[in-house]
Amino acid sequence: MRIYIIGFMGSGKSTFGKELAEEIGYSFIDLDKEIESKEKASIQQIFKDKGEEAFRKMEYLALRETEKEENIIIATGGGAPCLNDNMKWMNEHGLTIYLKLFEGELKRRIEPEMSTRPLLNGIEPDDLERFIYNTLRERAYYYHQAKILIDPLSIEPSEMAGILKENYM
Repeated sequence: MRIYIIGFMGSGKSTFGKELAEEIGYSFIDLDKEIESKEKASIQQIFKDKGEEAFRKMEYLALRETEKEENIIIATGGGAPCLNDNMKWMNEHGLTIYLKLFEGELKRRIEPEMSTRPLLNGIEPDDLERFIYNTLRERAYYYHQAKILIDPLSIEPSEMAGILKENYM
């Protein structure tokens, strides 16, 4: 089985996904890290040199390559579910889990690393929460198509592992 972890930047997809993978004995990949490794450049550098459209194509291809994998958890980029029928594809090829956090918590997590996040380039810290709110509204339609929606502040990966084992594995 493939499990896709989705959510806004800063929601903890990689951290939660790694811990969940350990709990259930699955492999783990971070889609952004896979792209960085393949391109030998950071996501920030890819956005700068090639643009968002080129990055989204790389993301699309990297996501489709996961179809070959089994017993794996994949942390996607925050925007991945919203483009190129990616959400539909993930639901057809695996189990999707949306890590849902609200604006205040996301702002607290993202603010210290704003300079490393390409989508936040040019956003003032005072405008960050409004940006998060607006972007969450735009992405809600896709994020809420996930088969499982959780608050990562309220459930530990070990608890999620138990739910998965009992109901999906």
